[in-house]
Amino acid sequence: MTRVPTEILLALCPMHAVLDPGGRIRQAGPTLRKLCRGGLDGARFLDVCEVYRPRRVESMAQLLSTGGRKLHLRLRGGLRTPLKGIMVPDGQGGAVVNLSFGISVMDAVRDYALTNTDFAPTDLAVEMLYLVEAKSAALDASRSLNTRLQGAMVAAEERAFTDTLTGLRNRRALDAVLDRVTRSGEPFSLMHLDLDFFKQINDSLGHAAGDQVLRQVARVMLEVTRKDDTVARIGGDEFVLLFPGLTRHERLAEMAGRLISRVEDPIPVDAEECRVSLSIGITVSDGGKASPEEILLQSDAALYASKRAGRAQFRFYESTAEEPSAGRIAEE
Repeated sequence: MTRVPTEILLALCPMHAVLDPGGRIRQAGPTLRKLCRGGLDGARFLDVCEVYRPRRVESMAQLLSTGGRKLHLRLRGGLRTPLKGIMVPDGQGGAVVNLSFGISVMDAVRDYALTNTDFAPTDLAVEMLYLVEAKSAALDASRSLNTRLQGAMVAAEERAFTDTLTGLRNRRALDAVLDRVTRSGEPFSLMHLDLDFFKQINDSLGHAAGDQVLRQVARVMLEVTRKDDTVARIGGDEFVLLFPGLTRHERLAEMAGRLISRVEDPIPVDAEECRVSLSIGITVSDGGKASPEEILLQSDAALYASKRAGRAQFRFYESTAEEPSAGRIAEE
């Protein structure tokens, strides 16, 4: 067999090893040296690589008998990187073994910080790596775009359910929550609130002052209510509070009293002090079959009973067995 010049092997087969008749490495490609961190000259090839298929190879004679067949190997030291190879006898008792990474190329690139210069110019692994990188970049871009789109959808949905003036939930959000809790059958209570004397502020001081009053009232409601309660402005100076799981009249009466007391505190607007009060109607659901519309009608009826009673008050709506459709308004 004519011996292939060293420079040709180094250029075309960066993972080759030239073995002498004793099975020792006489020459090795630059990439193979990189994997083994040098120290290959004179080392027994079978001490560097373990050949485990097509059968276990433990001597040079056994290695030569595998000539032309695909070999499965792994490095004996370090990461024990799996390799593929083929051995060709040189006709003088020695051999040339050429190695590759096979499907382990991605791991090898990561583990050994390999670059395209570590592969043969015609090795398709380089093109595959470029494709993998391009695919990875495309997937990253797609994930980033999906994340942004989801964020935009969440933000748009949040805006759709938020009252822009006060930052509270709006009527649309209240309808969604009320529909959910009535369907679930869980007990809850609902307060319908209306500001007393708000129109006078708008008429005398202007809508900017009215807006400031509404924002202050919204802050009070958020401070008095619980984290899981729904606080909504449903229009003008009307608000609705929904309390999941809260049905005790004593607790609701205490909360209504606190709301009325806090809202009656003077609200400074420029050089003026604005004063408003609250009228509140309360209805309690034990998780029965009342629809969201019926619940709102009940709270609305209780609210107007508060208004008729002199404002700055609260009333409970209570149905009766004698008059289930009309119901009656209970004093606080």
